[in-house]
Amino acid sequence: MAVATPVVAERPPSLDALLGLARSDMAAVDELIRRHMDSPVPVIPALADHLIAGSAKRLRPLLTIAAARIAGARDEACLKLAAAVEFIHTATLLHDDVVDSSQLRRGRVAAHLIWGAPSSVLVGDFLFARAFELMVGAGSMPALEILARASRVIAEGEVLQLTRAHDLDLSQDVYLEIIKAKTAELFAAAAESGAVSAGASPERCRSLRKYGQDLGIAFQLVDDALDYSGDAGALGKNPGDDFREGKATLPLLLVMARTGASERDFWVRTVDRREQTDADFERTRELMRQTGALQATLDLARTYAESAKVALADFGASPWRPALEDLADVAVARTA
Repeated sequence: MAVATPVVAERPPSLDALLGLARSDMAAVDELIRRHMDSPVPVIPALADHLIAGSAKRLRPLLTIAAARIAGARDEACLKLAAAVEFIHTATLLHDDVVDSSQLRRGRVAAHLIWGAPSSVLVGDFLFARAFELMVGAGSMPALEILARASRVIAEGEVLQLTRAHDLDLSQDVYLEIIKAKTAELFAAAAESGAVSAGASPERCRSLRKYGQDLGIAFQLVDDALDYSGDAGALGKNPGDDFREGKATLPLLLVMARTGASERDFWVRTVDRREQTDADFERTRELMRQTGALQATLDLARTYAESAKVALADFGASPWRPALEDLADVAVARTA
């Protein structure tokens, strides 16, 4: 009698290996962040800490550290770059929440609702300035150039998204251009600047930039899907914010295209004119499920995550490689 081969359950993707490898480095980055948030103006550290303290994983600075270490870095220049990356990211969140009138961020009341929009914008400016001080302190002009360019590209992406909001005819190509700029660029720059600071070859710097960019695109695609499928407790923000703002993300673009003329009036009212009732969001979610728009968005995210992992092919048997591959898997498997 044949003996059945036991089925071994595939382990869920985890950040444990990456967090373990980067533990001491990230502790040093956290210390740099706390030190550079300080200011004699009390509202600055209070407001900055309100948002920064809510970031548990610090994925972008973690990516900077991992890219530097897999590229052979032995010094601490990458620590300052990682802290700078976190400040750039936090500054953009503060500005975005004002622009979008967001109510929640990382499970907390948005800073602009506590301290006001002017303070939020100005503290965001303070964090940008601190980021550039840290970049200069890292002593790598190429890394400084990469992160400075990323700051400009992110701003361009946000403005492009703002000018194309409520656009029922936005193409998928333009949508991808927007998320490459506003989200994936900082992932790409975080990885590339880490590699550059380690003195990696141009080929390896390009590979790590490619990894970061594809990871960032996958991350944003999942974010956009979760806005229609997640819940506030897990997300740390209100689901449906993109819909209420009329933001043309991929799930919405796909469901509008797939429902065609039959729902055109509904989309003109809810997205273009933003004349919405409480039931409209639930109707949109149901249409996304029926048309497969959410699944198609997640499938595309997985395609980019796989592409990110392929970009690591030249990094051999380094323990950082499987840890970074896990990060790509986590990005698309997450529910928050």
